Amino acid sequence: MLQKGASSLAWYTRQGKLLATAPTGLHPHEMVFSSDRKLVYTTDNGTMRIEQAGTGGNTISIFDIAKRRRVGTISTGQFRRPHGIDLDAKSGRLAVTTELPDQLLIIDPAKKAVLRTYDTKGKTSHMVSFGPGGRWAYVSNSNSSTVSAINLETGELKLIPTEARPEGSVLSRDGRELYVCNREAASLTVIDTEKNVAKARIATGKGPVRIALTPDGTRLVYALMHEKKVAWADPSTRRQLDYVLLPAEPVSLHLSKDGKLALVGAEQADRVYLVSLAERKIIAEIATEKGAGPDPVMEY
Repeated sequence: MLQKGASSLAWYTRQGKLLATAPTGLHPHEMVFSSDRKLVYTTDNGTMRIEQAGTGGNTISIFDIAKRRRVGTISTGQFRRPHGIDLDAKSGRLAVTTELPDQLLIIDPAKKAVLRTYDTKGKTSHMVSFGPGGRWAYVSNSNSSTVSAINLETGELKLIPTEARPEGSVLSRDGRELYVCNREAASLTVIDTEKNVAKARIATGKGPVRIALTPDGTRLVYALMHEKKVAWADPSTRRQLDYVLLPAEPVSLHLSKDGKLALVGAEQADRVYLVSLAERKIIAEIATEKGAGPDPVMEY
């Protein structure tokens, strides 16, 4: 569990028992496992106050999951406020977005080095997903309502229009489609990853922010911030099917390894909800310390 307010990574049981915490950099935002799931990488975003003072806080933290401690950091250098992060399983390289300036970084975590940078040509480059085979990366530009499709070999870039405030995204199992949450448009944009064009729209409830795909590829599951819900849609029929009400506003969503539970962080309420998709209800609630600000939660 990445705790934005407490600037820490925490280990919890499903029953809510706190096992350990370890410090991240300041104000962490997103995280991803390494290919072998022995490490986790977090984006340490810093704060505006720190940015203005020029005192840093812009790093990728590396954690050993078994040892429950930070084992390294990677500086993003002149590229500040790292936010979104994804991993190419084949190469082990990281794609990381930064918001000052708006860039995509490709990072070798073994060398702890930024290998290449790309101007996204967007405003507030927020979340990122690798495309099929790791050849392209897709960056959601929240304040320009576009997704930057970037060819990582040639540097070719195509701006794909979305609807208002695109954020989280997920790739279909066959890699042919990318589903992008439009937080202020109550919709998902469906992108054709072969042609790099928007091909369809899925209407949702208000405030979709983060999204996942069930292991069988038949359901898109997403957090609806403005309606305090977890909802799911059928990617083939392009229709929302059902939802579960939450006590507080969700900001993140991942699925358990078996795809049966949505793991939802409610940062402002200092709560995490475990939602059973089959039972259509909350089956557990984890209370963190006041001010911890849980954001992404992933099952190890």
